[in-house]
Amino acid sequence: MRILFLTQIVPYPPDAGPKVKTWHVIRYFCELGHEVSLATFVRPDEEQHLAVLEELCHQVFAVPFKRSKIEDFGYLIRSLFSGRPFLVERDNLKRMRNLVDELLTHQEIDAIHADQLTMTQYALPHHAQFKSNDLGNANLVSEVSHPLRIFDAHNAVYKILERMSGNLPWYLRPFANFEARKIKQFEGKIVTEFDHTLSVTENDRIALLSAVDSRVNGKIQVEPAISVVPIAVNPNEISPVQLQEKSRTLLTLGSLHYPPNADGIRWFIEQVYPRIRGKKPDANLTIIGKNPPADFIQFAEQNPEHVSVTGYAPDLEPYLKDTSVLVIPVRAGGGMRVRILEGLAYGQAIVTTTVGLEGIEAKSGKEVLVADEPQDFAEAVLELMNNFELRCEIAKNGRDLIERKYDWQVVLKKVKDIYQEFELKNQGFVPNVE
Repeated sequence: MRILFLTQIVPYPPDAGPKVKTWHVIRYFCELGHEVSLATFVRPDEEQHLAVLEELCHQVFAVPFKRSKIEDFGYLIRSLFSGRPFLVERDNLKRMRNLVDELLTHQEIDAIHADQLTMTQYALPHHAQFKSNDLGNANLVSEVSHPLRIFDAHNAVYKILERMSGNLPWYLRPFANFEARKIKQFEGKIVTEFDHTLSVTENDRIALLSAVDSRVNGKIQVEPAISVVPIAVNPNEISPVQLQEKSRTLLTLGSLHYPPNADGIRWFIEQVYPRIRGKKPDANLTIIGKNPPADFIQFAEQNPEHVSVTGYAPDLEPYLKDTSVLVIPVRAGGGMRVRILEGLAYGQAIVTTTVGLEGIEAKSGKEVLVADEPQDFAEAVLELMNNFELRCEIAKNGRDLIERKYDWQVVLKKVKDIYQEFELKNQGFVPNVE
């Protein structure tokens, strides 16, 4: 199939959650022999990575993109008048829309794969047109006269804002709740207008269905097609590291410009880490991630002997080799935490929260430890630091889970089946349903 793949970020290198997910999907399509044309926004520091994608994809089209606080304020004002979410308005750029329209006009495109919510708007003008006979007929044949439209939802975005609002200052909560309602309405519209939606967790699938409910007064006229396809990693490219019994280093990581990531780590710094240091004074903390907030840097400067903020690290392995416990504190967010999947693949002993583990079929006490209150979280970390045998057992079980459940070659077969079903329908053939 000829697939037009739309991304908000250049999906290489796979060094952050969204990029890991998108990279594996594109790579999987290409290895299946599909003809993938990638249309992506590109920031100045991403241009160097386009060559890798050009070797992989049939075509790569890059639209220059740069954030600006002044422009963001303009998009915020525009969103208040348009009724569309701020995130959608901010990514509604004429150059990308013109590019997509030109490709759809002058090239034969079988499918549009919109990666993340804001990219779906570029497929919206091409509405679905279905012609069918009796809906109750088991031998139903559908004539599809438009490209297949797939919404690859990394999260139910409105749920992230709903969760974040409780942790925000009181004066920001009304805006967050207002924006959450707009996003929920928009997401409900998308999943009804696209042919198929991919969610990464069952919780997100339910949340997206709830967004549809909100658009049609609590009643789903025709339930949209939403399939759960978890994020996957490539265990063949990630080797477990050898745990060090005497290590006293706690490691946490994530894209720190992403508010839920920064919020969780800030909670750990302020409420959990002091409790750990109280019991184990030689414990130290390393924080890895692009664009660390100023208060993280200040915290490290005030505690230089036991806190390190590295910024972006292109290679995690040297840090993981010296890690005692990988801590992934998450209080808000949606989808799946790729940093947990990768930590499990590297054979790390992990402590996270209930929210952090959403969508991952790991059990507390077997593949990870889970705690939600500061004291409980600190005690879970200390338990692993003090018990090397337990740490090794947890780490081994986590790696085994990745190999069984989250190998990209296994997980993405479901996406292949969705595309193949569309091809059959487009050819006028649907197998009999008993």
